Amino acid sequence: MKIGIFTDSYLPYTSGVVRSIQTFSEELTSNGHEVFIFAPSYRDCRKENRVFRFSSIPSPTNRDFTLAMPFSIRLRPTIKKLNLDLIHVHSPFLLGRLGARYARRLGIPLVFTFHTLYDQYVHYVPFAQSLTKDLAQRISRGFCNHCDLVIVPTAAVEKYLHEIGVKASIRVVPTGIKVMNYQSGDRDWLRCRFGLPEGEKVLLFVGRLGQEKNINFLMECFARINREMKNTRLVLVGGGPEEEELKNKAKELGIAGQVTFTGVLPPSDVVNCYAGADIFVFSSVTETQGIVIGEAKAAGLPVVAVAAFGVSEMVDDGIDGFLTELEPLQFIEKITLLLKNDDLYEKMSRNARNNAENLSTANCTAKLINCYSHVIERRACEV
Repeated sequence: MKIGIFTDSYLPYTSGVVRSIQTFSEELTSNGHEVFIFAPSYRDCRKENRVFRFSSIPSPTNRDFTLAMPFSIRLRPTIKKLNLDLIHVHSPFLLGRLGARYARRLGIPLVFTFHTLYDQYVHYVPFAQSLTKDLAQRISRGFCNHCDLVIVPTAAVEKYLHEIGVKASIRVVPTGIKVMNYQSGDRDWLRCRFGLPEGEKVLLFVGRLGQEKNINFLMECFARINREMKNTRLVLVGGGPEEEELKNKAKELGIAGQVTFTGVLPPSDVVNCYAGADIFVFSSVTETQGIVIGEAKAAGLPVVAVAAFGVSEMVDDGIDGFLTELEPLQFIEKITLLLKNDDLYEKMSRNARNNAENLSTANCTAKLINCYSHVIERRACEV
């Protein structure tokens, strides 16, 4: 198959969407399929085969993110030459809409992966947030209903789309994880690189430092844990618009010396962070999947997370981690239990590593290929 992927974010930008596209593209290519990516340009992006870049401008709310200008005189002849079998879009906006338009022109199937609960991100809009939330749902519903197939990473997101009125066909296909990569990290790298004292128990978060990740909750819980257990440390891996505010928050809470901000790290170093940590902690309530939870489990880390949307399907509560309400005492209790009970910790660590196999890239890509084949066959029957 020849697959055209249209996305509003791609490398070198880092996010769950980018990771999903990169993971599936590599696996599809290794299975003999041809993948062509249409994405924004970035200041330092390098030329890649089969990646078509659009001129872009920096986003006013996130300078690391760029907004593609969805037109190019080279696009039409490029698309015509590729002879695509289907177009797979990863956003209902700029390049996603452009991809949808070309799918209609070419008479080929349009597949859309619904990665983001857009109505949960209205805090980035400085006005009329209730109106914006309704608009986000209407855009999501309308775009989905013009697609041949909508892919979601978890059943919770499928339920959400049905609730807001999506009638299009929906299939659950999680983003896969290269499990072996996360089992070979350097356990000493994190302590050596950031000078962490020996004997500290490391609580790890990996993700964008944005308001939607609810990291304030995480830090407030950690402050209370650290008062009782001085040999604990919170490590936040990633960057984002809230970084400076979170550093100030750590000072206000009196835990600045026990919170480490690593900034954005290359994937190999993120693997080493997982290897050097003890527990993965996650308090976001807006995730459609939470790929980082799967990565942490592959590295053998028990997870303590707030039970919300897709996260609830990534943790087997009481088996490879704990799910809690958005309530500090519950969250703190489960972390403390794992820190104090070595037998329980070891059991959950083994289970986490074993359960991560269910999210292997091979298994998830096989599901995606099946979706592609089905939608192409269905379109052929309609012609």
